[in-house]
Amino acid sequence: MEKGASQMTSAQVENEEAPQRAEEGYERGLGSRQVQMIAIGGAIGVGLFLGAGANIAKAGPSLIFMYALAGVIIFFIMRALGELLLYRPVSGSFAEYSREFLGPFFGYFTAWTYWLMWVVTGMAELTAAAIYVNYWFPSIPQWVTALVFLVVLFGVNLISVKVFGELEFWFSMVKVTALIGMIVIGLGVLTFGFSSAGDTAAVSNLWQFDGFFPKGIGSSLMTLQGVMFAYLAVELVGVTAGESENPEKTLPKAINTLPWRIALFYVGALTVILCVVKWTEFAPGVSPFVAAFAKIGIPAGAGIVNFVVLTAALSSCNSGMYSTGRMLRNLADNGEAPKVFSRLSGSKTPAFGITVSVLFMGIGVVLNYVVPEKAFGYVTSVATAAGIWTWLMILISHVLYRRAVVAGRLPASSFPAPGGAVCSYIAIAFLLFVTGLIAYDADARVCLYVMAGWAVALGIGWAVLKNRNPEVTQRREPQLEKVG
Repeated sequence: MEKGASQMTSAQVENEEAPQRAEEGYERGLGSRQVQMIAIGGAIGVGLFLGAGANIAKAGPSLIFMYALAGVIIFFIMRALGELLLYRPVSGSFAEYSREFLGPFFGYFTAWTYWLMWVVTGMAELTAAAIYVNYWFPSIPQWVTALVFLVVLFGVNLISVKVFGELEFWFSMVKVTALIGMIVIGLGVLTFGFSSAGDTAAVSNLWQFDGFFPKGIGSSLMTLQGVMFAYLAVELVGVTAGESENPEKTLPKAINTLPWRIALFYVGALTVILCVVKWTEFAPGVSPFVAAFAKIGIPAGAGIVNFVVLTAALSSCNSGMYSTGRMLRNLADNGEAPKVFSRLSGSKTPAFGITVSVLFMGIGVVLNYVVPEKAFGYVTSVATAAGIWTWLMILISHVLYRRAVVAGRLPASSFPAPGGAVCSYIAIAFLLFVTGLIAYDADARVCLYVMAGWAVALGIGWAVLKNRNPEVTQRREPQLEKVG
């Protein structure tokens, strides 16, 4: 294998020397401090802060196990992505790898689907932010709050990548600090028994009320859709590769810290609040963290937690605007979207792509006006389905890359994934299982219909593109033609 990896084919040399269109013109304005915090913040979002309430009601304490199980799979995905990123760091990230290893159509489909994922995630985050603001100002319509946040974050993303990175750094800092504080306070209640919650707080709350799986393993498994939504955005660190100051050092460090982030912020935080407050007291649509602090009775505690989860929603929406603009530029650079999306503004941001993406995110404002009580559920299911596709493309690209390394057609990455392709196969099987669960759930199944319609639309777009510009739809990096 080492001998094969060291042999350089002419196609490989051509690949290494070719200019990376997807990152030309970008400013490498994201420092190590910002990339690290973006990676940390990407593991803490609205899926945990708001979505966990509904999932606790469905699965009880077993939700902790579901987050841990899914966390292992997410680590497999991120290590696979990390190996690819250190082989060839580009701003197009997994769309570029899909294009290289699976062919132009898959790169086209993945980039557009990842764009869709972030557009609908942005809608979900705007909806969640509006719900959080209603905690203080119930008379303000959800759609008004959503619109205000949309406009403000749009302005931030147009200024420069440095401003985006700095805002995201502080958003993530608030989330991380607050979650650690919540865990410490929860442990204090368990240990010293202060506040009224201390009278009933106990580790035995994890199994005392109808067991650890109170509604059965089947019901617990059905929460995996919401659990996977909570992990959306961990792959965002891959999109930052083309704008990171030193991707060879910052990206491995950011990815390798993922396990302890999952253990602390998801498994740890949920374990603590479910020990402090019995699971039967949580309800869908209410953040379990806000409910727990209201029960503890700390002055203004629930309000503070509500502010924290608000920043989590805004952070994710901010990231969505960042990534959608970059994906549209990647598509334009490859001839798969109008050329206007490839233009950079004076501040070196893909301003036109961001603007169009924000206009589509505005559909979330409309949903908050028309169906405010159902808006969050609708968009999260679609975002999860699009995210699963993205993760599958990362894993399949990784498997094909490892084959190419073994065959001597590509160099080995400096950041190989532990377990190699085996872990990627396990993760692929898990994601297909979750897709089956979504298909089984009548409420969640609608997202598969949406994705089917999306696939048809992209297929038609590809056919038109092939007719008008055939060379765009042809494989331009032939070094992996023999893979298979």
